[in-house]
Amino acid sequence: MENQVSIYTDGAARGNPGPGGYGIILFWKNVKKELSQGFRLTTNNRMELLAVIIALESLKRKNLQVTIHSDSSYVVNAIEKNWLQGWVKKNFKGKKNEDLWRRYLNVAKDQKVKFVWVKGHANNTWNNRCDELATAAADGNNLLIDEVYENEKKSA
Repeated sequence: MENQVSIYTDGAARGNPGPGGYGIILFWKNVKKELSQGFRLTTNNRMELLAVIIALESLKRKNLQVTIHSDSSYVVNAIEKNWLQGWVKKNFKGKKNEDLWRRYLNVAKDQKVKFVWVKGHANNTWNNRCDELATAAADGNNLLIDEVYENEKKSA
């Protein structure tokens, strides 16, 4: 129990692309911590993945047993079905969100990460709370700039 962390994550985008946000709940021992942030222009998949990254980056210890609960098939399947390893071998040719996937790989290497897919907008209290956090962040006033996404959009 000492080295086990349970994390719930969700991402949202209004319009996809549009204003977006992520919501995170971390559980360690008897501690529960919520995190969220909004961005002025991004995509749902970027926010789903960024939620996982921020959650892992917020951990202060290494070599933890981390279980991440996500309703994102994109994120869960990329890791659990080893799609990500294939993308790395092909240097992400033709794949979106390379910046975030590389950031994920960098932070995940310090932990023992397992993903569990949960059905979104169902009866999962913590997933529903993450959705509330993510959508409230997307609708908020202090929106950050997803610089990589906006720069890619400009040059496309």
